Parts: sequence; structure tokens; C-alpha cells
Amino acid sequence: METVEISNRSDFALWAIERAREIVTSEGAAFAMAARDMNEEALANTAAALGKAISDAMLEVFDGLIGE
Repeated sequence: METVEISNRSDFALWAIERAREIVTSEGAAFAMAARDMNEEALANTAAALGKAISDAMLEVFDGLIGE
């Protein structure tokens, strides 16, 4: 993963939009298929994976704010 410097709100907004796009691309398709197939177990699993991806992204930016 590449490092991005966020120095203002605009930089953060651009980063958040790009990360959201990546998360939806990687996790959203499986979630949509599970919903379409009405498979409750797959839906729960893919929803958990989507939530984890979102949490990981938020922790990623939080860790960057804390500094070393």
C-alpha cells in the first residue's frame, strides 16, 4: 500500500473517496451477489467482510494521524 500525505480536508476527502471506491470494488460485488441469491449465510459473511474493510480503512487513517 502506498503512503499518502493528508495535509488538509480536501486531501482527506479525496483519499476517502478513493478508498471507498476500492472497498466497494473489492467487497461490494460479493455482497451484492449474496443479496441477489437471498443467501443469508453468505450475506452475513460478505457484510462482515465489507464492515471489516471499512474499519481497516478508518484505522489506517487514524494510525497516520497519531504519528510515530
